[in-house]
Amino acid sequence: MREYTNTITFTKNIRGVYSLDPILGCSSGMAENEKGCYGDCYAARYAKKYGYDFSRNVLRHFKDEKHIALIKKRINAISLPFIRMGTSGEPSEDWEHTLSIIEKLGHVDKEIVIITKHWKQLTDCQLQRLSKFNVCVNTSVSALDGNILEVGLREYERLKPFCRSILRVVSCDFNLDNLEGQSLDRTQENIFKNYEFIDTVLRVSLNNPLVTEGIINTHKTKFLGKACNISKRFKKTYFGGCNNCLEMCGVNM
Repeated sequence: MREYTNTITFTKNIRGVYSLDPILGCSSGMAENEKGCYGDCYAARYAKKYGYDFSRNVLRHFKDEKHIALIKKRINAISLPFIRMGTSGEPSEDWEHTLSIIEKLGHVDKEIVIITKHWKQLTDCQLQRLSKFNVCVNTSVSALDGNILEVGLREYERLKPFCRSILRVVSCDFNLDNLEGQSLDRTQENIFKNYEFIDTVLRVSLNNPLVTEGIINTHKTKFLGKACNISKRFKKTYFGGCNNCLEMCGVNM
């Protein structure tokens, strides 16, 4: 397996997402399922494609003050109003390290969006430190989360006094002719009924058990010119590049 570099980088992907990941990999998610969350984590899939071990967390660091200044300059120059942490790794795997990167970066002109499943929870002291910066935490949840769903919902509420807190729901078109699909659909509808949220789609392979066992309905589409298979609850849910997204990870909400 190839090793991720431990030098932090500022990158832009084909979707137009600008990312500064303090951690690459997701040990907790991979421990739950060897293919990552929902058996189809796209970050884990790409890591495997290029020979990286996504089950190993790699903490990334600034080289020196010059490196910090260069990245801050690049961040302030982008057209989008935010950057993301949590594109190719899970920030909650080491909150202390994630916070240290935010603190070293200092105040920039863009909002920092942290996308997390809260495998590990922030302490009260860490929440206070987080509140000093322009941060928007996207708590990623799904009806497929099982026991950790309640953790995500609790942390979403807990974050509200300290930063912009957004519930990011990975929704599915559950098959109501399937008993498990019916049960999961009830859980999902309960989330939609009781919480404000932004909705994202599940990109899923055709050999995923959710598909082969008839738990979710999927359809083929194109994402940035490439064929993919997706499931989503709402027909109007946006699925495209960042520049044309109205919600922008909740920053515009």
